[in-house]
Amino acid sequence: MKLVVLNPKHVVFEGEAKSVCLTGDSAEFELLDHHAPIVSLLRPGKVVVDGGRETIAIKRGMVTFDRDECMILSEE
Repeated sequence: MKLVVLNPKHVVFEGEAKSVCLTGDSAEFELLDHHAPIVSLLRPGKVVVDGGRETIAIKRGMVTFDRDECMILSEE
């Protein structure tokens, strides 16, 4: 999947990923290729890409996933 992590000032991460683990508003969850479309709020935590290949700390934000494209928008 294509993964983009943005905050108001810059692109934090942009690249390919096989899995993305997130701290959702209600629970932690993982997105994989071909996941059903989703929109979710995010709590402060870490975005873990491919089991730890990349780890990105974020504040509150949101994630959208559709057609193997994952976009994460976070507060600075």
